[in-house]
Amino acid sequence: MSQAQYPIGTPGQPWGAEERALWRAQQQIKRSYHDEVEAPLQQLAGKFELFQYGELNYPEGNYHLWGAQSHAWNEHLPTVLVTGGVHGYETSGVLGALRFLQSVAADYAGKINLVVLPCVSPWGYETINRWNPEANDPNRSFVKGSGVAEAEAVVNYLAESSLMPVLHIDLHETTDTDNSEFRPALAARNGTVNHNWNIPDGFYTVGDTERDQVDFQAAIIAGVAQVTHIAEADEEGKLIGEPMQQHGVINYPVKSLNLCAGVTDAPYVSTTEVYPDSPRTNPENCIEAQVAAVTAAIDYILAHAD
Repeated sequence: MSQAQYPIGTPGQPWGAEERALWRAQQQIKRSYHDEVEAPLQQLAGKFELFQYGELNYPEGNYHLWGAQSHAWNEHLPTVLVTGGVHGYETSGVLGALRFLQSVAADYAGKINLVVLPCVSPWGYETINRWNPEANDPNRSFVKGSGVAEAEAVVNYLAESSLMPVLHIDLHETTDTDNSEFRPALAARNGTVNHNWNIPDGFYTVGDTERDQVDFQAAIIAGVAQVTHIAEADEEGKLIGEPMQQHGVINYPVKSLNLCAGVTDAPYVSTTEVYPDSPRTNPENCIEAQVAAVTAAIDYILAHAD
């Protein structure tokens, strides 16, 4: 789909308030944040300390932003931050964070301090959107003063809590709708020309150009390879237009792009990307891949981090 084909806006002209309002009016609630995220999280209250780190107040509804953390916090243990649902439409990021809490997180009690923010963008989760209601991408907005409420809630929480994680892993997906909807919408919104990328068939990670932990990323790939397939490079040796650093790994300058993975100074950071539209996988397998990525990352830092 080219920019000219997108149904909102005039080619070559960035959206104004009218176009953003039109886009917003076309969005519909398709699933329940309360039923699928909040309710399962509340069931874990006995195992973890649940906390509200923010609230989103939109005409479409109010959303409480929840986190879960270790009950017995020990300042001498490494701290791990797991985030999901920065892009609400990326389902396995949300459900993978919840599944990690439900299934294996308790195994790390007494080994790490754990903080999980399972659904950073609940409106995006309910409407299956990359953007928030104001047509802004939270994952380009993790900096103080961005004006994007979902990202600022995380930024403010981290500042107020003085959290200093050793590891931050951010759970994402790359889907076919990136090319069919979200990249064309982005180009239309910005008044630019859309260029689709090849969607990688399989799991990959995005590391940080400035914190290039080669062995750490390789450990995540090896862990996930036990449950699902790893993306191969395209004919140009790239994934989503970026050069491969090693099997299944590309790098972004995450801090300068204001990505969620750059929101802390953790020495170990990774963004996961699963491909739910592959004929070789299914929703359950994608959730399992996210859990495998988190556990492999934690196991690595327990074995190697100071």
